[in-house]
Amino acid sequence: MTERTESAIRLVILLAIAAMAGAAAFTHVHDLSVTHGQPDWIGWANAVAVELMTIYLGLELRARRRAGRPVGLVGSLLVAFALLSLAAQVAEAHPSVWGWVVAAVPSLAFLALVKVVLSNAPVTPPAVEPNQPDAYRYEEPEQATEVEPVRPTAPASPVVPAVLPPRAVPPNRPHVVGIIR
Repeated sequence: MTERTESAIRLVILLAIAAMAGAAAFTHVHDLSVTHGQPDWIGWANAVAVELMTIYLGLELRARRRAGRPVGLVGSLLVAFALLSLAAQVAEAHPSVWGWVVAAVPSLAFLALVKVVLSNAPVTPPAVEPNQPDAYRYEEPEQATEVEPVRPTAPASPVVPAVLPPRAVPPNRPHVVGIIR
């Protein structure tokens, strides 16, 4: 089997699981919303919001990883929306352990599949912009190679250490206060 054929089969399986899990999840969120007093159209709006937000957050997480940006908030939101979807599926199930497990299968299968697909995203460090210095690079002040000994001219005067002026910041370096880049 060629790599291209294998990729095509994997894509078909991914789309089939996504379609079935999506249909089940949309239906459960809709039905739960309607059961608890929401009009039919709001039930569908809730289903669209919860399920598509989960997909969007998964894609955003992948994009942020690729760009080397923080993923904490997006990952937390992804878990929260996935749990909302899972809760709606379990709430609509037969009130037994097996009823809950069977109701959770589509959502858990889809989450596992998303995790596998998103874990294949390469993590690359962000590109360094030209004309920008490295974050931890700074220029060392030039040091004198010869030091002349200090000869006291007055008897027993207290020694005061020299205070160095602050180091000059290069003009092309962005100066941001309070934010770590």
